[in-house]
Amino acid sequence: MSVLRTGVSFAAPLDSPFQEAPAPWLNKILKGDCVSALEKLPSRSVDLVFADPPYNLQLGGDLHRPDQSKVDACDDHWDQFESFEAYDAFTRAWLLAVRRVMKPDGSLYVIGSYHNIFRVGAILQDLGFWIMNDIVWLKSNPMPNFRGKRFTNAHETMIWAVKSKDAKPTFNYDALKVFNEDLQMRSDWHLPLCTGAERLKDGKGQKVHPTQKPESLLYRVLTASSKPGDIVLDPFFGTGTTGAVAKKLGRNFVGVEREQAYIEAAEARIEAIVSGDAEALEMHQGKRAQKRIPFGTLLEAGLLTPGAKLTSANGKHLAVVRADGSLKSGAHTGSIHKVGALVQGQEACNGWTFWHIEDGARKAPIDDLRKEIRSRLQA
Repeated sequence: MSVLRTGVSFAAPLDSPFQEAPAPWLNKILKGDCVSALEKLPSRSVDLVFADPPYNLQLGGDLHRPDQSKVDACDDHWDQFESFEAYDAFTRAWLLAVRRVMKPDGSLYVIGSYHNIFRVGAILQDLGFWIMNDIVWLKSNPMPNFRGKRFTNAHETMIWAVKSKDAKPTFNYDALKVFNEDLQMRSDWHLPLCTGAERLKDGKGQKVHPTQKPESLLYRVLTASSKPGDIVLDPFFGTGTTGAVAKKLGRNFVGVEREQAYIEAAEARIEAIVSGDAEALEMHQGKRAQKRIPFGTLLEAGLLTPGAKLTSANGKHLAVVRADGSLKSGAHTGSIHKVGALVQGQEACNGWTFWHIEDGARKAPIDDLRKEIRSRLQA
């Protein structure tokens, strides 16, 4: 198996986090079987995996539309297995290969249909993976059921899993909430199939790949579970949707693919994409994602001194800052939160916003001092 370099090695803008790293496999397509090809990758080297494995569709004959035209269904050799046992053995093999290269806190997203996803899910759990969510991709334009013997298959299921119950994967909750107009992102994603100009066609106008995934699906996966500069692996690379979106979002990628025609299409596709600059690719972070700053840090930095007086916004409560970072207000002593709660007769208090300090002609919450510390750390 060879590491393909043609067309996929590219130089990112100098101010972009998407940089070519020394690793010979980074931002490349490895040609060959996914299990053996992944041996080229070091253990614990990948932040995120998106896997779109063969579905083992078990198609029984050709499909035709009402006008008798043939449906271009997925009947390629790579989707065919002799038995469920053979498919299960294949699934265990590639999942073990993926597990080896995932970082301890890395994420795996694997997508499938009713033909295979339940088998994949059971094997995931047998191998020790911990399932975080299942996500339903609701297709806004699904292919009809032409035989009229079943419900129209209008969705696929995607499993988000990590290596263990104790893993702490990247999950950009706040960025997704902003993305979704300040609403929590749900596990049902209404997205169209890959159609129109996005669908890759050959010289005869035929689909290059029968199951090309829409970029919108990968955009959401990468936004959810990766950061600029992360490494995203796709062990069933196909025509390179994962690599294309990774490059757009400033992530590094590595793909594995057996079919030369797909590799060539993916190379050309990815080569044409320009990554955004670092500022445009930054992820929105809420307060929970910000670095914790202990109150005592304000004393260490000289922004407060022992003996400084803090007051509540209405001036009703007064506290003195002590050298160890505790406050004293009358008979009450303790942290900024504890004393703030005690003086109000409440069970809890956010001391950062309750306590204020004189700032010229106005009172400012001590949270402003914490913001100053954070800005220094980021400088």
